[in-house]
Amino acid sequence: MTTTALITGATSGIGRATADKLAQGGVHVMVVGRNVERGQKTIAAIRTAGGKADFISSDLRDAESARAVAEKAVELGGGHVDILINNAGIFPFGPTHEMSEKSFDDVYALNVKAPYFLVAKLAPLMAQRGKGAIVNVSTMVAGYGAVGMSLYGSSKAAISLLTKAWAAEYGPKGVRVNAVSPGPTRTEGTAAMGDALQELAAQAPAGRPARPEEIAEAIVFLATDHASFVQGAILPVDGGRTAV
Repeated sequence: MTTTALITGATSGIGRATADKLAQGGVHVMVVGRNVERGQKTIAAIRTAGGKADFISSDLRDAESARAVAEKAVELGGGHVDILINNAGIFPFGPTHEMSEKSFDDVYALNVKAPYFLVAKLAPLMAQRGKGAIVNVSTMVAGYGAVGMSLYGSSKAAISLLTKAWAAEYGPKGVRVNAVSPGPTRTEGTAAMGDALQELAAQAPAGRPARPEEIAEAIVFLATDHASFVQGAILPVDGGRTAV
């Protein structure tokens, strides 16, 4: 039986790199994204490389859309989703007093609500089968205070706590739940940060931003049986920022 994986935010950046790597390992990947054209190009490239992939279009902004994505993934996956990777996220930076209510709602809808209801739908199905893996993508700024990152950081801090709560809840039933905590990563989404990305990265021993593929390596490790005895962990992949 082919292993299946649902990956949100998988048409670019870290999600795309993760989809590529899982597909190379023989996993049937279901790519979720908002942009249909980019989604079709993503799965076409994976298929051309010999992998198996399908695209699910969604903005993942509420519980209903999360449930719809989960149901479609189960259908495309032949009745099961073995791996869930909650990667989609948005990260507006700025002072707390400049954040609007809409920005707050948008960030928490995609960064917290969507993963919550994807897990609510898929984790019980994994538990029924006695095996599954969930990997959440957090951030290093979920673990410390950073100027201009109150909204983004707090949403990802919620994900870090949920990772531990879900590990406690579903781990005894065979579902491993872990998270990666990336540092600054050079992607299409962070390109607008300009020099600020390098300045943030310079605070860590590595002294540079990560490549998406470097974060993907950690995600794939946690998603597969290589991490069979790892549960409830939040793995820093931040160039050593947590060490200083």
